[in-house]
Amino acid sequence: MARAVVATGNVPSVPSSEGGLSRYLADIRKYPMLEPNQEYMLAKRFLEHDDRDAAEQLVTSHLRLVAKIAMGYRGYGLPIGEVISEGNVGLMQAVKKFDPERGFRLATYAMWWIKASIQEYVLRSWSLVKMGTTANQKRLFFNLRKMKSQIQALEDGDLNHEQVQKIATKLGVSVEEVHSMNRRLSGDASLNSPLRADDGTGEWQDWLVDESDSQESIVADQQELEQRRVMLKSAMETLNDRERRIFQARRLSEDPITLEDLSVEFGVSRERVRQIEVRAFEKVQKSMQTAALEAARGRTAQLEAHTS
Repeated sequence: MARAVVATGNVPSVPSSEGGLSRYLADIRKYPMLEPNQEYMLAKRFLEHDDRDAAEQLVTSHLRLVAKIAMGYRGYGLPIGEVISEGNVGLMQAVKKFDPERGFRLATYAMWWIKASIQEYVLRSWSLVKMGTTANQKRLFFNLRKMKSQIQALEDGDLNHEQVQKIATKLGVSVEEVHSMNRRLSGDASLNSPLRADDGTGEWQDWLVDESDSQESIVADQQELEQRRVMLKSAMETLNDRERRIFQARRLSEDPITLEDLSVEFGVSRERVRQIEVRAFEKVQKSMQTAALEAARGRTAQLEAHTS
């Protein structure tokens, strides 16, 4: 069945004014968080029956997550209301594509869609010369503030040589790129501007995302990582020694070995190495998909037994 666009009739729109935005932030705190079983059943209702009310509950229960992520991009000088709106678009896309049978929480899945939507908006809005042409430059653009914070240089203007060198090395870019990007981003807005809401007075920085993940995200990530490790270990056992060596060298290594080096190691052509790599990947992928499906069926059976 084709997935419909998520209905947003009762989802509050993000106003552009500071006062309206304060009310919006207060309003979204009123939406209840969902228990895992509630989230699962709502997602199933939307997935299988195109239930718009279920989709709306999934969206509204995660609006606070969008706001917190969006506040982390306030330093780019863009209207924070528009940033939140873009994040909400990412959240709705995540709800459309979310599959509860995979065993992960929606927040863990949606986080990537929200960030991607916001980052695309930031990149479009900045129109920096030669900005975003490489993965390293994008990483520099979105991580410079965090790096400066880690070295206690967030309020500095031009960075000193040691600070620049440290950032450049960490992010894999040139010293010149760090200098240039830092000057472009030097107009960062203050995070200490007052925020007045119905439940009291605070500052914008109160809404900033903690650099560390929430406890829920940490647990979900740990569970997902452990599941993937177990499935990958089992999948690797389906490979022969040569396939395992090539797959590890090409797909699991932080510094992948070239086809040329592997062709010399095994005494075959580069094309043959590539074919073995593709075949090994297909074997691993099929094995992990089968394991994930079996795990999902097991969780479904447990849930049905619990609710019956």
